[in-house]
Amino acid sequence: MHIVLDRHSGITLTEQIRSSIADRIQSGLLQEGEKLPSVRNLSRLLDVSLMTVFHAYEMLEHEKLVLRIQGKGTFVQEKSSLRFNERQTQNQSGKPSLDWQNAVADYLPRAQYWRMMQTPLVDVAKLSMAALHTSLIPTEWLSKQFYQYSQVDNTALTEYGPVQGDSKLREAVLPYFRTKNIMTSPNEIMILNGSQQGIDLVASTFVGPGDCVVLEEPVYPCTIDVFRKRGATIYTVPIDEEGMQVDHLAKLCDSRPPKLIYTNPTFQNPTGTVMSMRRRVQLLELAQSYNSIILEDDATSDIYFGTEPPPSIKSMDTRGHVIYLKGISKFISPGCRIGFLIADGTFITRLVGSKGISDLGTPLITQKAILPFFSSNQLNKHLPVLREKLKERRNLVLQILNHTAPKNVHWTKPDGGLNIWLTLPPAFHAEDLHANTLKEGISFLPGHVCFAAQQQFHHLRICFSYLDIHLLEQAVTTFCRLLHDFLHTNRHTQQFMHM
Repeated sequence: MHIVLDRHSGITLTEQIRSSIADRIQSGLLQEGEKLPSVRNLSRLLDVSLMTVFHAYEMLEHEKLVLRIQGKGTFVQEKSSLRFNERQTQNQSGKPSLDWQNAVADYLPRAQYWRMMQTPLVDVAKLSMAALHTSLIPTEWLSKQFYQYSQVDNTALTEYGPVQGDSKLREAVLPYFRTKNIMTSPNEIMILNGSQQGIDLVASTFVGPGDCVVLEEPVYPCTIDVFRKRGATIYTVPIDEEGMQVDHLAKLCDSRPPKLIYTNPTFQNPTGTVMSMRRRVQLLELAQSYNSIILEDDATSDIYFGTEPPPSIKSMDTRGHVIYLKGISKFISPGCRIGFLIADGTFITRLVGSKGISDLGTPLITQKAILPFFSSNQLNKHLPVLREKLKERRNLVLQILNHTAPKNVHWTKPDGGLNIWLTLPPAFHAEDLHANTLKEGISFLPGHVCFAAQQQFHHLRICFSYLDIHLLEQAVTTFCRLLHDFLHTNRHTQQFMHM
């Protein structure tokens, strides 16, 4: 088991070992019933004391993530007999055992998004999905563009495109970015296979083992996966109603200046908060003072329900500190997998080189299909309608929560984006609630996957964009009923535990 320990991070070695193993278990990379290395072997492998590993295993057992059996070892806790029965069936099938693979080390620290997508969710109302319902996507218009372009020019199917992206599309998006006060040029834009690829490219290009990376907390789960995979030392800065608490970041910079700061400042995923203009300026000034990179992930700034949000941090950047990401998944189409990265100076050159190593370029056919979206007036027609329909969905969910949710549950009231962040009383575990809601066909995102440091288990995220509006109403109403039942059923247990 490969675990990277940072002996200078200020986080105890015991906690680093505990969190690394917990991440792997919760991601499904360590499967139920799998045996962990012995205390002696892991202490030798990591060059730490026996007691350090012993206490880490003890903490994992207390969290009900592992089971220690005297004389046999430590195993990933099994939630049911299903896994055991599956293994028994496999063992009796006559197929050769693949147990030897468990001895091969990998470098995946966790993979929460993969785990969420692997969960069988047939006939489940996905309040977990931060994506648009099909009725909100211009599928007919996009289909027509695909068809028309393939009839006129088939080179998109027979040739590789430029690694940096189609030059006509990079030119066509300039007016769109100018509406955001981002004055860029085609040479400073790279087209991605979705903005998620941009996070990975920035990490693989600029972040190595031990480099200090700052994430807001809670945060989009995949960013934790990406930067941990690079071996970065991750520090977190809490957010409040004004976004990332930059004063906390300033104190951190005095002792450990970060190489990179990741932020999703506008309708943040998962909380929906908006970073104030004051803090955007402060964050940029900090990055300039310490020669840090800001990775600004702008997924949903186009989806606002009232006043337009503050300008992007990139629009204020005159010294090339901000690498800006913009995906189209949240407001045009997730299936097209198109995103844009904007960077200045040598940053863009290095990132294009990194993308060439990664995939040789984004498919031309999808770039050509969305080109008319930006070169015509289609985007200006689409966005106002989308905002109005999503606002209707948000209002519906808030109305149901206000009338039927338990009084001791709190939630955000976002002015844009796709998500609402709920907070249960601290003693209650959202993943236990999730097990209950799945039984009645409703999923949400348990909030603990959004925490890189000390995980908090009493939060969750629901999305109001993915379901048909009538199913959305039914799902949220049922969710509130199940939430009432969950809190009532577990109330006496929690009271007893705290006596």
